[in-house]
Amino acid sequence: MLLVLDVGNTNTVLGVFAPAKKVTASGDHGNEAESPRYQLLVANWRVATVATQTVDEYGVLFRNLFAMDNLEAKEIHGIVISSVVPPLDSTLAQVCERYFNAKPLFIEPGIKTGMPVHYDNPAEVGADRIVNSVAAFEKYGGPCIIVDFGTATTFDCVSAKGEYMGGVICPGIGISADALFERTARLTRVDIRKPAHVIGSNTVSSLQSGLYYGYLGLVDGLLELLVAELGSETTVIATGGLASLMGGGSKHIKQVDEFLTLEGLRIIWERNVTAKAFRETGTAASKVPAGNKLRSR
Repeated sequence: MLLVLDVGNTNTVLGVFAPAKKVTASGDHGNEAESPRYQLLVANWRVATVATQTVDEYGVLFRNLFAMDNLEAKEIHGIVISSVVPPLDSTLAQVCERYFNAKPLFIEPGIKTGMPVHYDNPAEVGADRIVNSVAAFEKYGGPCIIVDFGTATTFDCVSAKGEYMGGVICPGIGISADALFERTARLTRVDIRKPAHVIGSNTVSSLQSGLYYGYLGLVDGLLELLVAELGSETTVIATGGLASLMGGGSKHIKQVDEFLTLEGLRIIWERNVTAKAFRETGTAASKVPAGNKLRSR
């Protein structure tokens, strides 16, 4: 199986993919160079990102998650990680090697993504933004815009040819809410949700209306401008923790894809692992951890 990790500033999302079937390296059914395609998402979890946790603390956490879903760590033959928290990278690498006996593939400059990046400095683009863009173009085609509702809300644009064009970054709705509550003495924290009416009849509903509809106005306003540049045929996809909440009220968001980032990690991993590595994973996993093959370009 394949373990994928999307490490964000607030949450870390894990997913486990299992082979749906075996196909040849060229994508056709056959007997030569058969390789598993990890297309079946069998488990996923969302946990808090804690930069101070040790290797063993993360290892125990991950192993406990596996036990909850009756999965065995020894069945993991590959690991791929997208991280926007650099201080955690070395910790997670050790977790993978110690608890899963595999060296992870990190999404970083030099990794084969299959997507040209038209950014002034491609190295500045967050790994999760490229992963989302690869998955969106693979699943929905282009042009497309991916709205990722995370700690920050990102808008990423992909051309009809599958080129990463850039996008927009703005504070996430959670950050906006935190700033409001920290700067106002008489306003208490409320859950971020869609209120029954725009006009709030009490402080709680007024706050919820301002957070939800105010942020929705920001999202739709930016999407209107971006769609005008990319073209009216642009598909808009939402992902991230609050994608379902915000996507349902947007005029422009047509798809809500909760597992878009996990799918992107799977796609990029498959593009970076050769048929030979797949064969060795299946025939010599007990001698050579499959992850040792993942750094090859």
